[in-house]
Amino acid sequence: MSNTDVCEKILYSEETITNRCKELGMQISSDYENKEVTLIAILNGSFMFISDLIKTITIDCRVDFLQVSTYGASTQSSGKFTVKKPLSLDIEGKDVIIVEDIIDTGFTLVNLLNYIKRFNPKSVKTCTLIDKPHRRTQEINADYAGFTMSKDEFIVGYGLDYAQKYRNFPYIGILKEEMYNN
Repeated sequence: MSNTDVCEKILYSEETITNRCKELGMQISSDYENKEVTLIAILNGSFMFISDLIKTITIDCRVDFLQVSTYGASTQSSGKFTVKKPLSLDIEGKDVIIVEDIIDTGFTLVNLLNYIKRFNPKSVKTCTLIDKPHRRTQEINADYAGFTMSKDEFIVGYGLDYAQKYRNFPYIGILKEEMYNN
């Protein structure tokens, strides 16, 4: 099955994503000018985003990876927050940016912030590739957002998945409903 067989349409092209990563990198570099920032990428979904984002950041930065689980093989959050791969770097007294692929209900991000704050960072901000504020059940907003979606469409590609599939698309597309409602 080809990429185009599973998506209704391409929502954000590879070029559009690349350009937005550059804009976010410039904004982060400006906001943290003359500082070092620690970027914490949330696996698995943000691996492509963090890779492209850090190429555009011009200040000193460190990168760590944290793996958590809230979805499983579903289109809805399970409501359970589990840390599967903890931090490797010491972030005490550091400026930290959590890098997420998508903020939907806000459940994962609220739990991530609580987890990260246990390590006493100097500051914590959030950066997401996709923001779905209309889906929030938690009162939380991203400090940096690549794209804001107003429709409730299930998207895949550029690291975003459904049941661990379709992450490899170089774009973000709307998954055909029949791919997850069998």
